[in-house]
Amino acid sequence: MIRNKKIFRVIGTMSGTSLDGIDIVFVEFNIITWKYKILKTTFIPYNEYWTNKLSEIHNKSKKTLLKIDLLYSNFLGTKINEFIVKNNLKKIDLVSSHGHTAIHNPTEGVTYQLGNLTTINNKYKIMTVCDFRTQDIAMGGQGAPLVPVGDSILFSKFTACLNLGGFANISRKKNKKVIAYDICSVNVVLNYLSIKKRIKYDKNGLIASSGKIITSLLNQLNSLEFYKLNHPKSLGVEWVSNVIFPILENFLIKYPLESVMHTYVIHIVNVISLSLSPSDKILVTGGGAHNKYLINKLKLKTEARIILPSNEIINFKEAIIFALLGLLKVLNINNCFSSVTGAKEDHSSGKIIE
Repeated sequence: MIRNKKIFRVIGTMSGTSLDGIDIVFVEFNIITWKYKILKTTFIPYNEYWTNKLSEIHNKSKKTLLKIDLLYSNFLGTKINEFIVKNNLKKIDLVSSHGHTAIHNPTEGVTYQLGNLTTINNKYKIMTVCDFRTQDIAMGGQGAPLVPVGDSILFSKFTACLNLGGFANISRKKNKKVIAYDICSVNVVLNYLSIKKRIKYDKNGLIASSGKIITSLLNQLNSLEFYKLNHPKSLGVEWVSNVIFPILENFLIKYPLESVMHTYVIHIVNVISLSLSPSDKILVTGGGAHNKYLINKLKLKTEARIILPSNEIINFKEAIIFALLGLLKVLNINNCFSSVTGAKEDHSSGKIIE
């Protein structure tokens, strides 16, 4: 019986809103000590076909969305199987997959993840856990962020964990409860601007560092209504498309792209710093942790200790945590905290596909 074991070996996958690709990790957990060991990792970059499909997904009709979901579930299942075969992986207890967020609008009770169809494990025939958001939305929660449970179990020596992915989100303990929320958009915007320069991303923040501050743009960004909301709160690409992109496009008419990007980085730093305290010991992960200009600006803005772990943790922390969330689901241990998402109670979320 799987639930009577002490050591579990789990494949975890993650695809973020920055649209760079899929992180896959094979990780071993000891559920007595909650120590983990990374056994294998891989990163699968999205080709132009999938980058285009996923960037436009939130605007598609339900019928088109379902067709793309079928394709994506098969694609993801194939990539997981290739990871297993290539690395000759044995003794896999389960696969836990985040999928890819197509629609996330919790205020209307709507969320949709690609890659959660029952066809996902057709090729590798291993129990799979996915669709982590739907149950939380149904229970009145935001369906996000999901990683704070993993932060509290695997990275508890830090006062807070900051992820700089498509969006920045933070988790920490407050009054003996875990709280977490999305702070602002990061790579989903920086990559959008980089593509205008015909590059996928701004390596080390070189483009941003060459620009100048646009005070009127910074003031407009800093005053957005979302930042005034209390947690729980979360963001989706819909918000970026409807709110952030129109503002930036308006300024791109009159100002160089470098200065718009520079100003947006300063905005990111300003907003994030409001969530930090001088005594914090912050673990920083996600693709944005590689942006040296952004990290240096953040270090200058706050007295908190900014800690960058190994590249393996920076790149694969969320995939590790989704492996853990799937394991918690199978063990019927809560993997969603109401203090984080605003759901009516803590619960164990996810869909198990045998």
